[in-house]
Amino acid sequence: MRRPRRNHTANAYAESLFRTAKYRPEFPAKGFAELDDARAWAVSFVHWYNVEHRHSGIRYVSPAQRHAGEDRAILAARHALYASARDLNPARWSGETRSWTPVGAVTLNPERDCIANARSEDKHIQPLAA
Repeated sequence: MRRPRRNHTANAYAESLFRTAKYRPEFPAKGFAELDDARAWAVSFVHWYNVEHRHSGIRYVSPAQRHAGEDRAILAARHALYASARDLNPARWSGETRSWTPVGAVTLNPERDCIANARSEDKHIQPLAA
């Protein structure tokens, strides 16, 4: 699988996903022998990526956990665990514990979304298409 050339319109999420796929231990170094092999690997990878893999950008929960609304309880439990550990051994902590506050909406182009939302509030301008 060849990596697409970088350009100003590159999708950061797609680039990140490609890198994650490429560096998985089971990714074949010499590519796939058959199209069905690639499809089977992709199905397995997508399951791992969405259900098992904990994403740093959403505080180390999986997309499936976040989508199901389970992230808030998981992050609250982590916050309680860290607070308890800090109380038991305050010398180990030089500052605050890690933030386990749930992350808000994650978007590819937040600056564009902000402009689109501002424009859509104006009654005379139709909302921009996503």
